[in-house]
Amino acid sequence: MNTTFTDFILPLLNIIFLDLILAGDNAIVIGLAARNLRGDTQKKAILLGTGGAIILRIIATILVVWLLKVPWLLLFGGLLLILIAYKLLTGESNEEAGDIQAGGTLWAAVRTIIVADAAMGLDNVIAIAGAANHNITLVIVGLLISVPIVVWGSTLFIKLINRYPWIIYIGSAVLGYTASTMITGEKRLEPFFGQHPVLHVLFIVLVIAGILAAGHWKRHLDHKKVPHSGTSG
Repeated sequence: MNTTFTDFILPLLNIIFLDLILAGDNAIVIGLAARNLRGDTQKKAILLGTGGAIILRIIATILVVWLLKVPWLLLFGGLLLILIAYKLLTGESNEEAGDIQAGGTLWAAVRTIIVADAAMGLDNVIAIAGAANHNITLVIVGLLISVPIVVWGSTLFIKLINRYPWIIYIGSAVLGYTASTMITGEKRLEPFFGQHPVLHVLFIVLVIAGILAAGHWKRHLDHKKVPHSGTSG
């Protein structure tokens, strides 16, 4: 029972949490793309668009899981995930959501949702592929559970993050942990970290602490700039 929990249930919960944390911009995309449609047509656009996005996301994540078996790509994926964790804290990952155009017809909105989700979903794909540890079943189950939650509970989750900003810090810390375990799990580096368990733990702690410190510092600087930019306009 313990092995089932640590090998499947715990990574699955990790995947669902990561997808929810990273899905704020995707939820905004869905809302923006379908905002010009009415009633039932809007619901259809959201359902069909999200369905297409889930299928694309599963295919993309499976491809990334397979690619991460290639030498040094696990290291590259881990480094990229560190950058994504930093951007999540500073809010930079949400800026591109403002450029999404609303669709005037059902299929235009569906197409917009699928294309925009594919373009903006790189962070989710890399994070989930890393957290899945080469387990395709985890990828599929995690996405099937978390994406519908994003669709129907997106506004609630965004409000929750706005009310409790510390949730973002937890999300960045989890991403930092996933990134550091990806790097230490790289086949060329794994023997070194295996022989030095203290360095292994220290590296993970430093990565998480570095992301949180850098992100918090950037947020602090941005908050200090806001009053000045407001008075000049």
